[in-house]
Amino acid sequence: MFNDMYKKFVLLTLYLSLCLCVGCAINPITGEEELMFFPAGQDIAIGEKYAPEVEKQLGGRIDNPQLQNYIDYVGQRLARVSHRRDFEYHFTAVGDKSINAVALPGGYVFITKGMLEKLATEAQLAAILGHEIVHVVTRDSLNVMSNEIGIGILLSAVISEHTPEGALVAADLAHQILGLSYSRKDERQADLGGLDYMVRAGYNPYGMVEIMQMLQSQQKDRPIEFFSTHPSPQNRIEYITYEIQTKYYGLAGLKIGKEDYHRAVLEQLNNN
Repeated sequence: MFNDMYKKFVLLTLYLSLCLCVGCAINPITGEEELMFFPAGQDIAIGEKYAPEVEKQLGGRIDNPQLQNYIDYVGQRLARVSHRRDFEYHFTAVGDKSINAVALPGGYVFITKGMLEKLATEAQLAAILGHEIVHVVTRDSLNVMSNEIGIGILLSAVISEHTPEGALVAADLAHQILGLSYSRKDERQADLGGLDYMVRAGYNPYGMVEIMQMLQSQQKDRPIEFFSTHPSPQNRIEYITYEIQTKYYGLAGLKIGKEDYHRAVLEQLNNN
């Protein structure tokens, strides 16, 4: 009885403290002020807390060091040109057969086996990872978690994290995180921001267009998980292509990496 009352008291205290932290944060890509329910330091703590459970629910880490090193190499190359270089980014290939990629706060990015099998070049991989990095940079996942899951639920999980009940709550929240839906504005920003990171890192931006074409083609046969949590307006390919032609026209020598991707990913997946 006392223990339950104490938990409620702590939860209320944390909730009130968090309310005092509510304010505006600057979006590093747009420069605009946005409402944010979490102080900046919470990104890493929340990502670190839920990453193991999200990884588990996505089929676990693929047991292939060469493949993992390659995914991390491409991801770190993009992270180094992002607007949040202070995060310690983690890029992990997981065994889920769905066509998907997921970003958690603080720099935790997962890409599924199902997605990797559909890609053909390193530039396409960079497009997916760049898109997810933008969600980390702009703290989209924290905003969506605040709105769709609820601050009180997140705090209750923090309080009970060392109990059996806490483990169940963490598992349930990880499941909810995998189903978070971003706004069309967030997705457009992630597309165009990821495009910019690709070019800064030396990748051919048409890899992003190829990704969208591939995913739309796949979606004709069955729903694509990447689109279920990443809304896809009909003009998505058009605005990406327009951005490339107006902002990056004439760039030469940018990497496509078809052979590298085949050797480091597709061959490794076949051997696993």
